[in-house]
Amino acid sequence: MSIWTSTQGTGTDIVVIHGWGMNANVWQPLLPELTSQFRVTQIDLPGFGDSHSLTLSPSLEDICHDILPSLPQQFHVLGWSLGGLVATQLAVQCPQRVLSLATVASSPYFIANDDWPGIKPVLLQQFQRSLRSDFKATIERFMAVQAMGSPHAKQLIKQVRHWVFEKPMANTESLKNGLSLLQQADLRTQLADIQQPFMRFYGRLDSLVPVAVSDLVQALAPQSQQHVFNHCAHTPFVSASIPFAERYRQFLSAV
Repeated sequence: MSIWTSTQGTGTDIVVIHGWGMNANVWQPLLPELTSQFRVTQIDLPGFGDSHSLTLSPSLEDICHDILPSLPQQFHVLGWSLGGLVATQLAVQCPQRVLSLATVASSPYFIANDDWPGIKPVLLQQFQRSLRSDFKATIERFMAVQAMGSPHAKQLIKQVRHWVFEKPMANTESLKNGLSLLQQADLRTQLADIQQPFMRFYGRLDSLVPVAVSDLVQALAPQSQQHVFNHCAHTPFVSASIPFAERYRQFLSAV
C-alpha cells in the first residue's frame, strides 16, 4: 500500500501535515480557505488514516524519506504539532524542495524541563501505557487535552472526533513511534540553519505547547516570524480557521 494523499485547488503547492493520533481530515476547516488560491496536498502519515497499513518510523529523517516521493516537486509546508516536527525536518533535509515552512502549535522540542516549557513527561507515559489497553480511548483523551482552555472545547472535540474517526484508526506501532518522537526529537540546534521563510503559529490557551515556547524559539530562529491566537488552544486552524487562513495567506504573499 502506498502513502495516501489528496490534492485540491489550483496554484502554488502547499502540503499540510497532521499531528499524532490524527489524520488529514483534521484540516477540513482550513481547506476552503486555501484551495481557491493554492493547490493543497493532504497526506496521511505512514500508519495513520488511509495509510494505516504502513508504519511510522521512529526517525524524522526516515519519515521524510518515506513521504517525499508522494509530495510535489516544490511546495510550501504547513505542519501541526508532531507534523510541525516533520515539516521542520523536511525544510532542513530538503531545502531545494521546501519553499517555506510554517508550524502550528508545534515545538522543536516537546518535553518540559527546567529551562524549556512543554508537555510533562508523565502525560506521554500515561498515553504509552493506555495504548496497550484501549488506543481509541487514548486518542479521544488526547483530543480532549488538545482542546483544553478553548472557550468552545466540547464542540471542538466533537467536531475533530467526527473527522478523525471517518478514516481508519492509526495502528498501535505507529502511535508508539509517534509518542517516542514527541519524547525524544530535538531540532532546536537545526533552527538557525533554516533558510526558507519560516512562520510559527501558537494558541495562547494551548496546554501542550505553552505559548512561552514562542519567545525561546524566536531566540533560536531570529529569522522566523510568529503569531499567537489569543482565544485558541492546540488547534487554532480549526477553532479560528478564517483568521488563521488570512494570516497564513499574508505570510505566503510575502514569500
